[in-house]
Amino acid sequence: MARYTDADCKRCRREKTKLFLKGAKCESPKCPFEKRPYPPGQHGRGRSKDSEYLLQLREKQKATRIYGVLEKQFRNYYEEAHRRTGKTGDNLMRILESRLDNVVYRAGFAKSRDMARQLVTHGHFTVNGHKVDIPSYRVQANDIIEVRPGSREMTPFVVAHAEIGERPVPPWLEVIPSKMRILVHSLPSRQVIDTPVQEQLIVELYSK
Repeated sequence: MARYTDADCKRCRREKTKLFLKGAKCESPKCPFEKRPYPPGQHGRGRSKDSEYLLQLREKQKATRIYGVLEKQFRNYYEEAHRRTGKTGDNLMRILESRLDNVVYRAGFAKSRDMARQLVTHGHFTVNGHKVDIPSYRVQANDIIEVRPGSREMTPFVVAHAEIGERPVPPWLEVIPSKMRILVHSLPSRQVIDTPVQEQLIVELYSK
């Protein structure tokens, strides 16, 4: 499957905001965004005004980059959100948050969503006792996610166990560090999702 392989920091610069794609590096003085907070390329500093369409497009791009979703998959998520009852934007954000790789990241078991995606792909997690190696797998309320017993002594999980609690865990999840377990109490409402995305701009873009 196609994947972005260029520097992640260019994505933050393109969106003119930190997307926290590199974990701890994003919070350190070494973050390239701190030194060059403008879009990459020779015309990065030249644009004086963004059009309405460009603002909508950039917001969509920001969301795909934060969650690590490709364009076709993101479009499918939007169409599913549109079919559901309620606000399309709220439904879209709830779908993105319910991805297994995002849940692993939110729980503090990985420093970034990229790292969470890799850990899931390598088969280190179970959902309700069954091995799941699909990052886009959608969790449901009352699901139980655990690190597989044979993986718990691996360095990423030893480090994660020591650092659990340093990053706030959203209220719809509960982490049990002693068992390396995540409990999904419910799917999140938009009010508790802190992702800096204006989903209404995305809805306007796809509604054209």
